[in-house]
Amino acid sequence: MATAFAFNGRTAVGTHGSRIASSASSIGGASVIRRFMSAEPAEKTEEEKAAIKAAREERKAEKERKKLEKKAKKEAERAAAEAASRIDDVQYLSFDQQGGYAPMGDMIRTMSRSRTGRDFIDITDLGASDDAKYKPGATVWARGRLHSIRVKGGSCFLVLRQDSFNTVQACYFKDKEDPEGSAKMIRYLKSLTVESIIDLEGVIAEASVKSCSVQDVELNVKRIHAVSKADAMLPFLVEDAARSEEEVEASQDTDRPFPRLGQELRLDNRWMDLRAPANNAIMRIQSAICQLYRESLYSQGFVEIHTPKLIAGESESGAGVFTTDYFGTVACLAQSPQLYKQMAIASDLERVFEIGPVFRAEKSHTRRHLCEFTGLDLEMAIEDHYLETLEVVHEAFKHIFTGLETRHAKELSIIREQYPSSAVSFTEEPCIVHWPEAMEILKGEGFDMGDEMGDLTGAMELALGAAIKEKYGTDFFMLDKYPSEIRPFYTMPDPDDDRFSNSYDIFLRGQEICSGAQRCHDPDLVMEIIEKKGMEAGDGIKTYVESFRHGVAPHAGAGFGLERVVFLYLGLDNVRKASMFP
Repeated sequence: MATAFAFNGRTAVGTHGSRIASSASSIGGASVIRRFMSAEPAEKTEEEKAAIKAAREERKAEKERKKLEKKAKKEAERAAAEAASRIDDVQYLSFDQQGGYAPMGDMIRTMSRSRTGRDFIDITDLGASDDAKYKPGATVWARGRLHSIRVKGGSCFLVLRQDSFNTVQACYFKDKEDPEGSAKMIRYLKSLTVESIIDLEGVIAEASVKSCSVQDVELNVKRIHAVSKADAMLPFLVEDAARSEEEVEASQDTDRPFPRLGQELRLDNRWMDLRAPANNAIMRIQSAICQLYRESLYSQGFVEIHTPKLIAGESESGAGVFTTDYFGTVACLAQSPQLYKQMAIASDLERVFEIGPVFRAEKSHTRRHLCEFTGLDLEMAIEDHYLETLEVVHEAFKHIFTGLETRHAKELSIIREQYPSSAVSFTEEPCIVHWPEAMEILKGEGFDMGDEMGDLTGAMELALGAAIKEKYGTDFFMLDKYPSEIRPFYTMPDPDDDRFSNSYDIFLRGQEICSGAQRCHDPDLVMEIIEKKGMEAGDGIKTYVESFRHGVAPHAGAGFGLERVVFLYLGLDNVRKASMFP
């Protein structure tokens, strides 16, 4: 049954179907409506309020918990990924435990913690031939400098350098079975800088590599560690320091000219400059000359001595001297071992030699002068004539020249690629030119020799050397009988004409490398010459002369500049190239 409700004259049907009169006042309709519209919800109890608040806080806490959980999960995933990709430093303590070390990473500072047991090889022993010490298939450890490296995609090619001029190629290729490990290795290889010292373990494989000194094999990298990393920015590249002047000059008109490295830049970073193969080999030739010099003199009955370098006075008249304070008195740096090697003869050491430092305070900033150099000195008792000494010197230099060309051909070949030169020509017996002959030759070359009593200029020496080479076919000769006026006080005068002396210089490729003479062993004559030259006989010279008053054998000697011998033998353009740290 429908029920109708009437509001404001309108009829509505109720649920019971009955009709109700439309008069609102009859049933108080307005009041009902007012009460219905203004009705308010019932007041919540304190318990209800607390429950609602607790539920809200719980939802908030749950939301925050899930947020933190999500963040922690992401952080854990990031840390795990970072840990998986991080390349840690390696502390390599033992070859037997190598399996537990990462195959890449910088080596923790070497501080003599242990002997690792690794057997490092010399790359010159690698090869594919039957006589090679290490052949294809062998696994080896090698240490050297990272000469060059190229990483592209999943592959890497690098060159390892030992002893400045021995090189071998090493390579690495992505391992499909270990993509993550390969990715780490590639990233580590990219981080390496040229000139770093690296340890590398690799498997020898046959290859054809024309750009390295080892050309028939290469190393497949298994492990690699930087022992000492070089700065990414170097003062210059070793390959630039190794180019010849001709190569640099020829490149200047091309799209990619090679840089010119000035002498100051090279010398300010000499340790880098000496890594260039030719410059490194020059130092080896310097060492070889000392060895060969010793060999010859030992075989001729000489004893090596070591004389003071801090002395009371000048040891060479006419040569600049460095002075220093010696507990309130003035001391000098030795200009030569001259006085002491003569006193060695007075000590009955009849044949002596020394290889040691020499100091000359001369402001001669030329391409052939140094203020500090290494002297090769000798002194010997003679029986009759100073020619005995020249014969000894000639024998020594024959041994040096022959030994360099036969025993050090590899080093010479490397040097001559950058600094062209030829082997020195020399005679079997000493080539001795006397002063009058030299004067005639130089006058014939157009020089004004004046009274013929002056020293030779550099131009005169070169002209004389060229003329002697043409006349006698030698780059190595001796010029004797110099005027006494231009020789030191300890030089024996010529017996027939005291304007000249029993002295000599020795020349190589037209430049002087040695001064020598028969020494004046008569103490009274020495003092007479000192007085004539206007010198003051200090305590050092008085002691020197005193040794002669107790008896001394007649003697003669010579002194060479090691760096000048190297410089001229190799045909270098500056003596500083022949000095380790000029």
